[in-house]
Amino acid sequence: MNRPFRALVGLAAGAILLCGAAVAVAQDHPQPPPGAAGENWHEHMLKHMQAHIKALHDMLQIRPDQEAAFQTFIASMKPPEGADNADMAHEHDEMAQLTTPQRLDRMQARMAEHQKAFERHAAAVKTFYAALSPEQQRAFDAMEAMHHHGGHGMGGMGEHGPMGPPHGMGGPGEMQ
Repeated sequence: MNRPFRALVGLAAGAILLCGAAVAVAQDHPQPPPGAAGENWHEHMLKHMQAHIKALHDMLQIRPDQEAAFQTFIASMKPPEGADNADMAHEHDEMAQLTTPQRLDRMQARMAEHQKAFERHAAAVKTFYAALSPEQQRAFDAMEAMHHHGGHGMGGMGEHGPMGPPHGMGGPGEMQ
């Protein structure tokens, strides 16, 4: 195959995948079930996130001089205003009224928003990481590596149970 034809085939395949993704996103999704205590899903997730934040704070043994960087890091993970189900449903209805080029433009704008949010989050992570001691950095790196390489991270049910320390961080049966 010559180069321009191969590029055209690649672009066509990408367009097909993008259209498939748009159809999948555009479908209605059922509301998640309420939590065990009857609370709504958002309250359940908020409690889960607060427990995750406390566990991270405790695991890293954040010192008072690191607290501001930790709080900035945590704030960088909060969803943007208007990220609730009602706004998403409204946007879904709006998207259904748009033409394909208009939907693509809207998707591109949303991707740009996500990129900006990622850049803010990455800057907060780097600032927070720089404020950590070498030992805390190793603990943070181990947690992130476990989270991104098939492990369960801070909220999963890994070998150490829920919110247990990652390998090499003083879990049951490990030498310190």
